[in-house]
Amino acid sequence: MSDSDGKKTLGLRGAPSRPGNVKQSFSHGRTKNVVVETKRKRVVVPKPAGAKPGSGNNPSLGDPSKRPAGITDSEMERRLKAVQAARAREAEEAEAREAEEKARAEDRERRRAEIEAKEAEEREREESLKAKAEEDERRKQEAEAAAVVAATPAAPAAPRTPNIKSGAPTPAARKKESDREETSKRNKGGDDSRRSGKLTLNQALTGGEGGRQRSMAQMKRKQERQRQKAMGGSVEREKVVRNVNLPPAIMVSELANRMAERVGAVVKALMNNGMMVTQNETIDADTAELIIEEFGHKVVRVSDADVEDVIKEAEDDPKDLVTRPPVITIMGHVDHGKTSLLDAIRKAKVQSGEAGGITQHIGAYQVTTDSGQVLSFLDTPGHAAFTSMRSRGAQVTDIVVLVVAADDAVMPQTIEAINHAKAAKVPMIVAINKIDKYEANPDKVRTDLLQHEVIVEKMSGETQDVEVSATTGQGLDELLEAIALQAELLELKANPNRPAIGAVIEAQLDVGRGPVATVLIQNGTLRQGDIFVVGEQYGKVRALINDQGERIKEAGPSVPVEVLGLNGTPGAGDVLNVTGTEAQAREIAQYRANAAKDKRAAAGAATTLEQLMANAKANETVSELPLLIKADVQGSAEAIVQAMEKIGNEEVRVRVLHSGVGAITDTDVGLAEASNAPIIGFNVRANASARATANQKGVEIRYYSVIYDMVDDVKAAASGLLSNEIREHFIGYATIKEVFKVTGVGKVAGCLVTEGKASRAAGVRLLRDDVVIHEGTLKTLKRFKDEVAEVPSGQECGMAFENYEDIRPGDVIEIFTREEVVRTLA
Repeated sequence: MSDSDGKKTLGLRGAPSRPGNVKQSFSHGRTKNVVVETKRKRVVVPKPAGAKPGSGNNPSLGDPSKRPAGITDSEMERRLKAVQAARAREAEEAEAREAEEKARAEDRERRRAEIEAKEAEEREREESLKAKAEEDERRKQEAEAAAVVAATPAAPAAPRTPNIKSGAPTPAARKKESDREETSKRNKGGDDSRRSGKLTLNQALTGGEGGRQRSMAQMKRKQERQRQKAMGGSVEREKVVRNVNLPPAIMVSELANRMAERVGAVVKALMNNGMMVTQNETIDADTAELIIEEFGHKVVRVSDADVEDVIKEAEDDPKDLVTRPPVITIMGHVDHGKTSLLDAIRKAKVQSGEAGGITQHIGAYQVTTDSGQVLSFLDTPGHAAFTSMRSRGAQVTDIVVLVVAADDAVMPQTIEAINHAKAAKVPMIVAINKIDKYEANPDKVRTDLLQHEVIVEKMSGETQDVEVSATTGQGLDELLEAIALQAELLELKANPNRPAIGAVIEAQLDVGRGPVATVLIQNGTLRQGDIFVVGEQYGKVRALINDQGERIKEAGPSVPVEVLGLNGTPGAGDVLNVTGTEAQAREIAQYRANAAKDKRAAAGAATTLEQLMANAKANETVSELPLLIKADVQGSAEAIVQAMEKIGNEEVRVRVLHSGVGAITDTDVGLAEASNAPIIGFNVRANASARATANQKGVEIRYYSVIYDMVDDVKAAASGLLSNEIREHFIGYATIKEVFKVTGVGKVAGCLVTEGKASRAAGVRLLRDDVVIHEGTLKTLKRFKDEVAEVPSGQECGMAFENYEDIRPGDVIEIFTREEVVRTLA
């Protein structure tokens, strides 16, 4: 035999030449493999090349002379056993597969039978329930019909005998026949008002079997109406009393909707109460309350401010409170070394980057001491214009460090900082700075503080005082120890496992990042992705950046952090609250914006005739200097506006038309042009388009980086609006002795200068009985026949008034000069 490859094969006994038999392939000289072909796979049994043929007792081994070289009988027998074992395994696997398939088929058949039995049972139960319901309905209708017949009085009628000949049925027969037809019709499913059979998807979509079916509630209401009609009357529905939420003002149609009453009925009730309104008009809460009570409902008064209930702070469980780092505010007079002291603590160089060497922003930093304690510092400005910023720093702080220069004394801003600390009821530590200077006198500082009820420990008081030097680092460790001691006494704790609450320290509009707010977290933890509302703005935390400029995922209590993701720039001092949804945050922000808008409108509106007249009179006498303010951060803008409002007097005032943060834009230039006002940029610049527009329209833009210079320039500009002061200097008096009439001149007064002198260029007043009857100038002043410039006291002269001739002997002439004095604002 030979296979398809042309190789000789040896047929073994008991292995016919068909799929599943055993073949032994030969090549020239040596046998390499035994190939086993089965129904499903082909098994190749390797054999060693050096095996030798041997003799065996098995007759199936074949002729040894035809056996491949090197194969012994024992080897051949072993290989045949392996082949047989493989065939046996294949057979067992086939049987196992057949048994498994048979079991699966039986399982499928069993499940199908169970499902069919269950469906048949469901159909039978539905049919039985349907038949029972129909039977109950039929019995109920028969009972109602019998009750109606029994309740209806029978009319007397003459007895009639059935016409048997004509074959007409009797009434009883007709009733029986109609009942039989109705029953037959119901059994055949001819009544379209009843459900018949099982509702299918096709019937529901196509409206088959009578179209839309009535609900069970509808059927019950119909039966109740039929029963009431059969009983000869109707029963009124039970009144449903509702709780109606009533805002301060509500539309009539909305009121009817909330009460579930007809709009016409509500309008009618209002007209009965003397209010001729339509459904689209708005009524006040008191009127609506009367209508609600008239309809029998309950009133629940609500307010627009209720939207803020979702952010009301809940009391924390004492078990959840953990120790938090203290918040320390550095306060004091300008140039007393507050920022330098903080730089020495932080080992940073913040002061070197400040414009003019003064701090004009609130800085928020975190410092880890050598002992491992974390401290949060706030640096506030010391200039007088930043009063609100210092107040804001005192409100969010735990400890106030009052910095006083040892070579100076207690200054106005030092006193103001003391008052802020006392108003906030926070403990104070006095840091006497610049102790390394030769003229330093710390005892004088301690004595000056006594005038403001600040008694330090060295003078038997309770306020800690530390002598420090920001330049040499002297006393810094003692200051940190004093802060740590004070923090331990306060036992500051917060709950980090709650929605965050924080205060906005500063806010600005960054060109690349949008509105950015520096927030000090006071309680809870602010995480990336939180939705929050802050003042009139809301947003979602897009990124959190700490004081080192690093991005963080969350910020816990007492951690200052920059928040990105606001929809607008909030006001400094606004409170940040985390809300559950964006809709809540948007609603709260909208309510606050509307409330602030109404408040501003109410403050600037004249509501009475007296106010209107007072405003008109004020506008006539007061000159205004309009300004547009753009600053780098919200706190600076607020401080500048407050400083501008203090400039002026009863004649001149500065009016800030608009203040904001960010670069100067075309919109600002347009507003300035319409108002004829200059634009002041504080640490900001105008973009290229705004500069071109300002040059084209002639709008002045001034840039400042130090608040002193800006305040001085605005004062000088406002002083230019002041009218010059007119001062009068009396130089003489003259008495009229006689009046002469001169041709071509008119009446001339012959006068005697009694005091001072008479001047041709001076002004004159005519006094009659010490009453001024004329004020003007002289037309002529003569001494004899000559025109003179002056006439001294004790001499006679002739005077003629310009455009006035009502002069009499005995009148007194007052001679004076006027001087204009330029005024400036203090």
